[in-house]
Formats: sequence, C-alpha cells, structure tokens
Amino acid sequence: MKRFLLALSTLLLFGCGEMEQAPAQRALSWADSKELIVLVQNGPTSLYVNAEGNYAGLEYDLISKFAERNALKVRFQVSSSYSDMLARLQRREAHLAVGGPLDQVSGLIYGTPYQDVEARLVFSGKTSEETALKAIKEGLATLSTLPQYVPALEKLKQTAPALHWEVVGAGESEALIEQVAQGKLEFALVDSHAAEVAQNYYPNIMTSSQIASRQQLAWVMPEQDTELQAKISEFFQTQLADGSLRRLLDRYYGHVNRVDQLDALAYLGRIQNTLPRYKKWFKEAEATTGLDWRLIAALSYQESHWNPEAVSPTGVRGIMMLTNETAQRMNVDRTNAYQSIIGGAKYIQLLKDTLADRAPEPDRTWLALAAYNIGMGHLIDARTLAVRMKKDPNSWADVKSVLPLLRKPEYFSTLKYGYARGGEPVIFVESLQSYYDILARFEAPSKTVLPVVSETVVVLNPENLPLEINSTLKPNRPERLAMAGNDMQSIVR
Repeated sequence: MKRFLLALSTLLLFGCGEMEQAPAQRALSWADSKELIVLVQNGPTSLYVNAEGNYAGLEYDLISKFAERNALKVRFQVSSSYSDMLARLQRREAHLAVGGPLDQVSGLIYGTPYQDVEARLVFSGKTSEETALKAIKEGLATLSTLPQYVPALEKLKQTAPALHWEVVGAGESEALIEQVAQGKLEFALVDSHAAEVAQNYYPNIMTSSQIASRQQLAWVMPEQDTELQAKISEFFQTQLADGSLRRLLDRYYGHVNRVDQLDALAYLGRIQNTLPRYKKWFKEAEATTGLDWRLIAALSYQESHWNPEAVSPTGVRGIMMLTNETAQRMNVDRTNAYQSIIGGAKYIQLLKDTLADRAPEPDRTWLALAAYNIGMGHLIDARTLAVRMKKDPNSWADVKSVLPLLRKPEYFSTLKYGYARGGEPVIFVESLQSYYDILARFEAPSKTVLPVVSETVVVLNPENLPLEINSTLKPNRPERLAMAGNDMQSIVR
C-alpha cells in the first residue's frame, strides 16, 4: 500500500509527462534546455525526505543552490547505485552525478572537491577492532563494499594478499551498515560521513578507519562539458568564501558525534519502554503548537530522560525541566507531566515566534532551543557578537561558534546580559538534534506530509525507492528496539 501511495503521489506531483522519458534517452544540453538533469542516490548524506516531510540532504541543497545561482531548473533522478549513475552519465543520459569520490573514470571529468571522506570498516560492536581487521586482512571473512572502494581494496591487497571482497552493485552505504547491524553481513566498507550519521541509529556497530586513505567528494560530468565544470568551480569558490558550504556541512554533520554509543543504546531502550506512556501528550502538544511531536519528545528526553520527577540543582523541574518563572508564564503546573509537556511546547513556539522575522528554518528551531536552554537574553548577546565578528546571526552554525565566548570577560563584559556558560547550549542543541534524528527513524510523524514541490526543482523516482528518513530496509520497530536493548546489555556487561 505504501509503495502504491508513493507511486501515485509521484504521478500527481510531477505529471505523467515527466515520467515518460526513456531511460536511455540522451539528455539535451543543459545550456539549451535551461534544465539540469542530476543523478543522485537516496540516503541521509545525499537526498531523502526528512522528519518534517521535506526534501533534504547535502547534495540536494547544494544542487538546488547551484541551479538557482545559474537560473536553471533541476531534475533529480534517484538511482539505486553509484556505478549505475556513472554508467548513465557515460551514456549522456544526464548532465551531472553527485555524491561520489574524486576518481579517474573514462569519458568523465570532475568538479571542485568539496568534502573529505574516508573508507570505514563497519562491524559488530561485539567484535574488537583488532579482531575485525585481522579477519579481513587474513581472509577469514568476506568484506562487502561499494564499487567506488574497489581501487582502495586492490591497493590494500598488495600488502594483505588474502583479502577478498564482494561488490554490492545496487545500494548505498547506509543499507550495508544496516545489514551489519542486523547480523546479515559481517563486515562492510562504506563512506565515513554515512557511517558517522548511521552510528546514531545503529549503535550496536563499530567502525575503523584503518583500511584506506582519505578521498575527496566531487560532482562528475561528461568530459566534453567544460562549461559546466567551470560554473561548478565558480560556485564552490563562492560557497567556500562566504561560509555557505561550512554552514551546510555543519547542518548535516555538526552534531553526529555528540551522543555516544551507550547513550544512544539507553535512549533506544527508553523509546521502547518509557515513551509510550507520554506519546499521546507529545502528539497533543504538536496539535496545539504545530511543532513535530518527535522534536518535543526529544527535547523532553534531553531535559529529563522522560522523568516527570526530575529536579536540577538550580531548581528547574518536571518532564520538560521548566523554571518556575516559565511555568507561571505558560500558566502550567510543571510537576504535572501533561501540563509540563504542553507548557514546554508552547514556550518553544513562543521563542521561535520571537525569531520568526529573522532566522530561516531549520536554524530558527535550533536557535530557539538554544534560548530554551540558556535564555533569550544570552542568545541575543551571542547573535550580537556574531555580527561583530562578521558572522551570520541567523545561522545556527555561526551562532554556536561564538556562544562559548560568552564565558570570557573580554567578550561578555561588552554585552548586555553578561557572563554565561555558552558552551552548554551548544552541547544541549547538538545532543537534541541527535535524539531527534534517532526518534524520527523509529517513530512515524503524526501525519504524512508530501514534500513541497518547487517550480524549478523536480525529483523523479522511477524505481520507487523509499525516500523517507524512516523507511529504509529495516526490520519492524519493536524488533529493532528489542535488538538494540539486547546489544546494550551485552556491551555494558
């Protein structure tokens, strides 16, 4: 049923005519058609439907900005494998493929490198790194990998001749990571940026970087298209110079290492055992405020671990850890779990409304949550400091870089609200982002929202691959959570 609805929505959103292009049809010149056809894989590092029901991903955002800068329409075509993208590009079925390592491929040229990655060996958390590396190098186990890492493995085989692997033609890094987490694969070699993101969702895995040297990611295009290559080079020079690329990288990867393995495993256990008691109230808070119930729940976990009796040394208390002043302002009893959840959600929305005319999403949400932790006055000081330092006060990535300065006299003495432990809201928000990401993988939104379709951006998915952030190939939710709980117990022991 789900696949039928996805296919139906694709036809309704993009029109039958968009789907009629034959797979082998040669793409028209982008300069003539003013439309860029871009091949991309589905995944948390490239393109997916996020927790809010919008298209997201580093590659999606970068391509959209590139197209807007050059007054182009863009048509994303979702592919099942990177090798398929390269083959289709060699046949000139598209203008560009994104998300792969800088390499030498016949008939293709690469644009400006924009991100460093490395190959990561992924294995069960019950296995030590030493044992895993020995098993791989001595040929005691087969390594599953993607086509782009074959050259690195061939180089490693010169010093470890017993090494052997199998190439997975269709799929992406997260799918391999997931199979290791489920025990279906022993070892996988994947992209480091994908592994770092996925470790929050699969904390029963471990990784090692002692396999291959670092690589750079770059967009790839037919070698004849030097004009497109020049435009890409100009685009990335601008993105680097004005800090836009740094801010985007922070949006997707700036928080991925904040929650450690044991914390993530404990969280998964409480999602199964504790969250059901309060879920209906979090959903009611969403209905009242419009905030995603999973964000409210993640905030509550960050504050109290869903403990309505929680009390801090500074006097904040309850499941949302409200101050007495905030509880009175929201007209709620903070010791009552239901009232605390509703009051906390309304307070977040109030903080967001204060920032509404200045900061875009998702930055506005993260800035509001920083204010929830440190107070709006200190957030105002941090944004003032950001302006002084020629940073963007509406960017969470820029504001979080100056927040820790609020504890230094040379800075706080020049600001209205004075000293603050500015590092704490950074840790607070980054941890909350991780908890929210995890919860979005295990819990569905209260209502299905189809991605907003732009007049200049189209996403085609002819293979009907699942694009939602919580719909990759997984066992059902209770089974996954039970598996995580068992792994937590074995790791702790």
